[in-house]
Amino acid sequence: MSKSAAKKIQAIRGMNDLLPSESPRWQFFEAKVRQLMHRYGFDEIRTPIVEQTALFARSIGEVTDIVEKEMYTFDDRNGDSLTLRPEGTASCVRAAMEHGLLHNQTQRLWYQGPMFRHERPQKGRYRQFHQVGVETYGFDGPDIDAEVILLSARLWQELGLLEHVTLELNSLGSTDARAAYRDKLVAYFEQHHDVLDDDSKRRLTTNPLRILDAKNPAMADMLNRAPQLMDHLDDESRAHFEQLKAMLDAAGIDYVVNPRLVRGLDYYCRTVFEWTTTALGSQGTVCAGGRYDGLVEQLGGKPTPAVGFAMGIERLILLLETLGLVPEEALGGCDVYLLPMDDNATIVALTLAEKLRSELPTLRLQLHCGGGSFKSRMKKADKSNAPVAVLLGEDELAEQTATLKFLRDDREQLRVSQAELAATLQNLMSH
Repeated sequence: MSKSAAKKIQAIRGMNDLLPSESPRWQFFEAKVRQLMHRYGFDEIRTPIVEQTALFARSIGEVTDIVEKEMYTFDDRNGDSLTLRPEGTASCVRAAMEHGLLHNQTQRLWYQGPMFRHERPQKGRYRQFHQVGVETYGFDGPDIDAEVILLSARLWQELGLLEHVTLELNSLGSTDARAAYRDKLVAYFEQHHDVLDDDSKRRLTTNPLRILDAKNPAMADMLNRAPQLMDHLDDESRAHFEQLKAMLDAAGIDYVVNPRLVRGLDYYCRTVFEWTTTALGSQGTVCAGGRYDGLVEQLGGKPTPAVGFAMGIERLILLLETLGLVPEEALGGCDVYLLPMDDNATIVALTLAEKLRSELPTLRLQLHCGGGSFKSRMKKADKSNAPVAVLLGEDELAEQTATLKFLRDDREQLRVSQAELAATLQNLMSH
């Protein structure tokens, strides 16, 4: 075999395997999300991970970092330019338009799945990353803005994260008001051109609002003195923002108005928000969203008000782990390990396992397979992390009983009839 053929194939940098020891944390988080979306009346949508490149160029903006530098784009065999989705909103809008979901109706949708960006991998940020997103269509009042923010706040509450995150709010105003403000901002930045770093100088002609979000300390004083968008809002957007704040106040949701909060994508307008945390070191965003009333029209549909958010699952899992908020019972392992003590008990063990699974649908039962000595079987039972092993040996087969051995507690073994085993296990699991 040649050296090249024998070379080990490894995962692509920044695209990670999720191992069995890690997946229970994800399942715990995803179950919370799914239950919450169901309770709020949101419907799940699943879109392909590959779309036409034009979808993202037209929605995200051709002069953004994402489109210019970060997208995984390739030509397929027909010569069509395709892209692995870098975010979920554009795909959601495309699907809703294509299947008539926006025609004279409102929609509350949610999704979860992988996104792809070719950026420098770092902790909590990868080239294949996963997001949960919410998108709503057809609602133009601030009540739906409040609803999606309240949904995210309830998720933090149920995960134990509410005291570790901060809600930041801003309004970007209407497209016209923002365009007028942009001209004033560009004029101001040009007066202070010598203070701008290279990244900001590049953004001056492409996306000057993003300069407000710059973290360069040398620019801090100049940015603090920059014209504020809040002073240039149109009356309708100002009223919308005041109503949203009143709704959040009434719901008891704390927030900070951050006049320098902008979103990196071109399609946002009016409400924008971020949930940030300092629990992972420097301030990081765990959820971000806002209004994008112009996007449907931008992609060829009728003008449709829209608001949503997206959150990165990797970063949230990291936050839960850092704060020790994943409950012990969510970390995997099984409830019962059913162990035939020798090969003569295998068939009875197999049928008993199926009977128990039928009678106790929520029980996580692992059946010992693969034979081995009694000592090696017991080692596997212990490794399963099950609190109880059910043993079937010669005596148990003769008497149609089973022996319960407690693997985590200092308790005496218990012998019960096989007919009463399901009831006994159910009683044990409920205490």
